[in-house]
Amino acid sequence: MQETWLPVIYLSILVALLGVAGWFLFRQIIRTRRTETKLSRLQNKLNKEKGTAKEHYELGSILLDKRLYSQAISQFQKALKAKDLEGEENTALIYNALGFAYAAQEQFDLAVRQYKEALDRFPNYPTALNNLGFAYEKKQLMPQALESYEQALKIEPNNSIAKRRSESLRKRLVPSS
Repeated sequence: MQETWLPVIYLSILVALLGVAGWFLFRQIIRTRRTETKLSRLQNKLNKEKGTAKEHYELGSILLDKRLYSQAISQFQKALKAKDLEGEENTALIYNALGFAYAAQEQFDLAVRQYKEALDRFPNYPTALNNLGFAYEKKQLMPQALESYEQALKIEPNNSIAKRRSESLRKRLVPSS
């Protein structure tokens, strides 16, 4: 009797696993479709008329996710030039995203400039500080990187990235006795 149930149990487990995998696949298809629809809508609108800073930022963010960095940079620059850009915090978000796009292209000098611009606009921006630290690390400027991570920790003590990177840099910078 047990031998006849064994294939049924295996088959049930297989069907359940396929059902779960199907569900995740369906969710991913819906997300991708939503993103592609938004991308298409924004591109069409911005090709026909002048868009808002928010629209350029949204399009740039989607292009960043798709790893189309030069196109994303162009959109972020248009967002910065838009007349309706409100608030230093929003400007800092755009400069940070622009820095991220430059860093993704390994243009770390330009990335550092953008992160600093973001921090000029919004000094208590831990994400920009983390990104600045990363760019400094890539440029082999370890003391500056450590300083950036420590500033991020002052603002956000539970910042896991800043904690992990600052501990690693301290170990590398302090000679063992």
